[in-house]
Amino acid sequence: MAEENHQLKIDLISDEIREIAYKGQQATIYQIGDEVEVASQVLGFIGSYLHATILYPVGALHYKVQYKTLVTDDETAPLQETVRVSEVRPVPPTLPPARSMVTYAIVDVYDKEAWWFGVITGEDEENYHVYFPTTGEHVAYSTDKLRFHQEWSNGQWIFPSLGRTVSL
Repeated sequence: MAEENHQLKIDLISDEIREIAYKGQQATIYQIGDEVEVASQVLGFIGSYLHATILYPVGALHYKVQYKTLVTDDETAPLQETVRVSEVRPVPPTLPPARSMVTYAIVDVYDKEAWWFGVITGEDEENYHVYFPTTGEHVAYSTDKLRFHQEWSNGQWIFPSLGRTVSL
């Protein structure tokens, strides 16, 4: 029964994560040079956030960005890409490190040059086990690779599983 209850909680949180990952970001006006995160909508990368800088607007619905961690195919320069306004959000505030994460917390994990959106399913002495509903992967990570997931809504940061805002 405990295992069924655990899986039910993971399934419910996974549905919430998928809903958030597949929706567009709230439209915000950015200036040239603003640091942002780009929420990828590319299959296989949905649920990831890439750090970038706004280079300039492209019409009313797009921005040209330059990624901080991605490079061109020939690896000679930072990758630049035109992205939809709905894929861009501010960089979340850095929160004090939690003494410990808890099971069922919605988190972002830094891996493969991006922050990936998942849920903690358990822990051992050294790592937290995270399930990624958009990719189906289940991987263990150390605390230094984790941050609590936050969503940008109406000019404030919200913890989706808690429904609380963070004042800036």
